[in-house]
Amino acid sequence: MEYWDIYDENKQPTGRTMKRNDWCLKDGEYHLTVLGVVARPNGTFLITKRVMTKAWAPGWWEVSGGAAQAGEDSYEAVLREVKEETGLDARNAEGGYLFTYKRENPGEGDNYFVDVYRFVMDIDEKDLTLQTEETDGHMFATLEQIQAFAAEGKFLHYDSIRKAFEM
Repeated sequence: MEYWDIYDENKQPTGRTMKRNDWCLKDGEYHLTVLGVVARPNGTFLITKRVMTKAWAPGWWEVSGGAAQAGEDSYEAVLREVKEETGLDARNAEGGYLFTYKRENPGEGDNYFVDVYRFVMDIDEKDLTLQTEETDGHMFATLEQIQAFAAEGKFLHYDSIRKAFEM
């Protein structure tokens, strides 16, 4: 069973945990998620397509990410998520933390902070080992291709993370 730490509105740990996807959070309580944008020196970005069996947003494009596990800090979580989903080790990559945004869903028990990272790595196809349970393909996309997916409503979190692509 996976557990997540519960944070207060100032992103401070409360010392309490919740079961993964339990959605028991009260207003003013949050869990922590991370997103890792992987950029190449040529200005393209590694994006993955969600498997069609996903309950939420199947077939949409995204960057690696997920929830921080209990006791795990944001940086450890993003490194783990990028490694699990793509096989890439971003520990020695250029870049790092960019910004945090917050999502509140009053009355739903699912409020969360999202720490956004950007890693610049000189990678190609042979460096990837995609997590087949999560991903149904990938591409090294230009900003214009990502914007086109976003315009079609098929790129997760684009409006919240667009700065990470445009820097």
